Amino acid sequence: MLERQASRAALRAREFEAFVAGAAGRLLHAATLLTAETPDDNPRARRLLTLALAHTYASWDRLHGEDPYDRTRQYLATRFARGAWHHLGALGRSRPRSTSPMAPLTPQERLVLVLHLHEGVAEEQTAALLGLSPERVRAIAHRATSTLLHRPRGPAPAVTATKAVPS
Repeated sequence: MLERQASRAALRAREFEAFVAGAAGRLLHAATLLTAETPDDNPRARRLLTLALAHTYASWDRLHGEDPYDRTRQYLATRFARGAWHHLGALGRSRPRSTSPMAPLTPQERLVLVLHLHEGVAEEQTAALLGLSPERVRAIAHRATSTLLHRPRGPAPAVTATKAVPS
C-alpha cells in the first residue's frame, strides 16, 4: 500500500515537473507583461508565477482532464487582478515606474491585452474571467492597443538660431 502511494506521488511529481518545464517560460513572460517589469528584473512576476504553479500543483490530482496550462494561467490572472485591486484600490489607478512597453497601461488594460492578444484567450472567455461584458473587454483592448501604438512623443528638439553669413 505504501509502495503504491509512493509510486503515485513520484508519478505526480514527474508529470508536474514536465508541465513546468514546458510551460513556465511562457507563463513567466505573461506574468512579466502583467506586472510591467523588465524581463531581467521581474521579482513580482516570479512571485506571481510561483504562487500560480503552487496552486496548480496543490490541485494537480483534481484536474481530471482539464488543461493545467489554462488552470495556471487563470489563477495567474485572477491573482494579479486581486493584487492590483488590493494594492491600488481599483484596477486602473496606478502605473508602474518601469521601462517596459506595458508600463503606460493600467493593470486592467495589461490584463486584457495579455489574456486576449498575447495568450489568445477568446473575448468571451476573457470577459467571463474578469467579470466584464465582451463589449467592455473589446473597448479596453482597443484603448490599450491605441495607447501602445500611439505613444506621446517627447518634446521636439530645440532649434538653434544660426547667424547668416553675409555673402
